[in-house]
Amino acid sequence: MMKTAQNLADASTPLQDERWRQTHLGRLLGHAMRRFDARVLHLMAGNEGVPLALANLASRDQISAAHVHITRHLALEGSRLTDLAKAAGMSKQAMGDLVDQCSAWGLVQREPDPLDARARRVVFTRVGLAWLQAFKDAVAQAEAEFREAVGKDVATVVALGLEAYAI
Repeated sequence: MMKTAQNLADASTPLQDERWRQTHLGRLLGHAMRRFDARVLHLMAGNEGVPLALANLASRDQISAAHVHITRHLALEGSRLTDLAKAAGMSKQAMGDLVDQCSAWGLVQREPDPLDARARRVVFTRVGLAWLQAFKDAVAQAEAEFREAVGKDVATVVALGLEAYAI
């Protein structure tokens, strides 16, 4: 006989306590990441080194955490689209769309790959390098705010734990 959700609930199973669904580690990590990324984008929007047009896009939530994947993963010497997509854990097509948007905003450009004439690579523009510096500054400030909010010792343990878990 197949057990239904009602049968399980009636049987006084541990499933009656549903708090775990809201507080498990994966969900908390997801919330923390979204909060951290939102704070970083907010700080970038107010950074004097970010061109006004980009600051306006960021302040109106037109630039999302997905766009930050390029900022996080694009090598300073440039990256092929396939490598960039793989590093970000995205499909090549999705990364291509993000690169197109970032190219239209003047953050990146495509250029011939000096190692393979058939290939192209994505590189930061001068504006993109300013954006990268603003990203670095915003991450440092958001991390400092996190340390202040939870305490230096807890922040250290969290960072060490996440580093060990993620690698």
